[in-house]
Amino acid sequence: MTSRARRCLSATLVLATAAVLVACSAPVAGTPTPGGATVSTRTPGTTPGSSGATGITTPSNAPSGGTAAGSAAGGPTGEAPVPAGLETFYGQQLDWGSCADLATSEDTKVYRSASLQCADLTVPLSYADPGGPTITLKVLRKQATDRAGRIGSVVTNPGGPGGSGVENAAYLGAFGLATELNKEFDLIGFDPRGVGFSSPEIRCQTDAQRDAARAVTTRTRTPEEIAAADALAQQLAQGCAALSGPPEGVDGPTFLANVGTGTVAKDVDVLRAALGDRGLNYIGWSYGTSIGTEYARQFPGNVRAMILDGAVDPNEDPVASSLGQAEGFQQAFEDFAAACAKKPTCPLGTDPAGATAAYQALVRPLLDTPLPLADGRVLTFNDATTGTFTALYSESLWTQLTDGLTGLAAGDGSGLMALADSYLGRDSAGHYSNIQDAFLGIGCIDGSRTIDPAQAQQLADKSAAAAPFLASGDPPAAVKDPCDFWPVPTTALQPVTDVPGLPQVLVISTTHDPATPYQAGVNLAGTLDARLLTVDGTNHTAYLTAGNQCADEIGTDYLVSLTLPADGTTC
Repeated sequence: MTSRARRCLSATLVLATAAVLVACSAPVAGTPTPGGATVSTRTPGTTPGSSGATGITTPSNAPSGGTAAGSAAGGPTGEAPVPAGLETFYGQQLDWGSCADLATSEDTKVYRSASLQCADLTVPLSYADPGGPTITLKVLRKQATDRAGRIGSVVTNPGGPGGSGVENAAYLGAFGLATELNKEFDLIGFDPRGVGFSSPEIRCQTDAQRDAARAVTTRTRTPEEIAAADALAQQLAQGCAALSGPPEGVDGPTFLANVGTGTVAKDVDVLRAALGDRGLNYIGWSYGTSIGTEYARQFPGNVRAMILDGAVDPNEDPVASSLGQAEGFQQAFEDFAAACAKKPTCPLGTDPAGATAAYQALVRPLLDTPLPLADGRVLTFNDATTGTFTALYSESLWTQLTDGLTGLAAGDGSGLMALADSYLGRDSAGHYSNIQDAFLGIGCIDGSRTIDPAQAQQLADKSAAAAPFLASGDPPAAVKDPCDFWPVPTTALQPVTDVPGLPQVLVISTTHDPATPYQAGVNLAGTLDARLLTVDGTNHTAYLTAGNQCADEIGTDYLVSLTLPADGTTC
C-alpha cells in the first residue's frame, strides 16, 4: 500500500479516444472495487523494478555534499503579515477531533484510526468579500511522533485537480508510509474548496448519470455524432451549475467562480496560520505543484520548505501540455510493452514493435460491442482505455494491467474495469467521489482546458497521432469541452516569471513520467530558481509514492534540515 499522486489525463487526449466525460482520481492502493478486484500498488518496503531505488548519482563536477538552506528549524522569522479584513480567519483555532464520522463504509475505514484527527477550517467564499458567505475545508492531521523534536506541520496535496488531501494524508499517516517524515512533522492533508469532504462540493452528475454515461461510447464519425458529443459536453456543464453549491446555501455558478487555484493558495495561507506555523512546509504532487507554485508566487516570504514533485509548468500553454501528455503516455505504454514482451504469455505478444496494433485489436471491438460484466455493467472502449492508462501511471501496476489485458482476451473485462473504477473514483457500493467533477470545475476556472478553436482540430489530430494506442480509429474531431459552456468566466492564473523572496525549494521530476513530462519539472525549477532532483523511471511522481529510497531520503532530509541535494543529482 502506498500513497498515490496523480495529474489527470488532459481533456484533448481523452477526447482522442472518443470519450467526452473527462475523469481523474488519486485512488489509494488496496481500495476494493466491484467484482472483488483490488487496485494495489507496492507492498511497503518493496521497490518496483528499474526505479533506481537506492542509487544516487551526481555529475563529476558537482560538489559531493548538498546545499544547506538553513538550520533544522530555519525558515521565515518575525510575524507573518495578515491581509486586511482576514484577521478572524487567520486567528481561528482548529478544533481537532476524531475522523471516524468520515468512515461511512468499509472502503473508508482508514478514518477510524485513533492516530488521525480531523477539523474544519473556515474560509471566505470570496476573498474580495471577507464579510460575505463562508465555506469549510476539511483538514486531517497525524501528529508528529517525536513531540520534543517537532519542527512543525507539513501540508500535502496529492494532485488532480480534485484529489483528496484528507484521504492521501490518512493513508500516509495510518499505514506508516511516511514514518521518517512523521517523526518531526505533523502530517497534514486538506481537501481544497469543492473537493472531497470540504463543503460545499463541486458535483456535476449523480452516480446513476455517471454510470449511464460510461456505458455509452461517444463516436466522431459523422457531423451528427460530433454534434451529439458537443451536446453532452453542454449537459455536463449545466449539471455542474445545477448540482454544485449545496448544502451551504451558495448557488452553483457563484461557488464555481471561486474554486480556482489562485483562491486555493490563499486558503493554504489561512491553514498555515491556523496550524500555528510561521513558515509553510509543503509537499505538492502533480497538480499539487500548481497549488505550491501559486502559493509561492503570492506568499514567497511565508515559505520554509517546499517539494514540488511531478511538476506542472505554469507557463506552458494547454496545447503543448496536452501533446506532452499524449507523448508521455505513449512512451509509458511502450515501456510497459517492452517489459511485458519478455514473458511468453504477454497478451500483447513478444514483439514490442507490434504492441500498439495488438492492443488495438483487443480494445477496438468494444467500440461496437461492449463486454458484459458480472455486476450488470459493460466494459466499453472508453473504460478499457481508461483502465489501461491508469496502470501506466506507475510501474507497480503493470502486473495488474497484464492480467487485465489477458482477461479481456479471454472475454473477462473485470480487471480493466476495476482499474477504470479506481481512476474514476467509483467505490464498491457504486458511489463516485467528486474528483471528476472537481477536476472539471477547477480546470475550467483556471483556464487550463481552454483551447483556441482555430487550434482545436489540429490538436485533435496531433494528439491521436502522438498516442496511437489510445486512438479509437474514428476520425479525430474538435469536440467541444464542457468549459466552452461554463456558466462563469475563467479566472486564469498569472504567468510566473520569477519569485523574489522565495527560498530555494526542491523540484522532483521523473524521466518517463507520463502525466507530467520530465521537461516540465526542468522548466519549473528554472522559473523558481529551485534545485532539481531527477529520478529515473516510468512513474508519475517519486517522493513517498514510488518506493524510491533515494528520492525519499533526499526529500525528507530537505524538509527536516533544509539541506538540498547537490546540483545535478539523479536517483
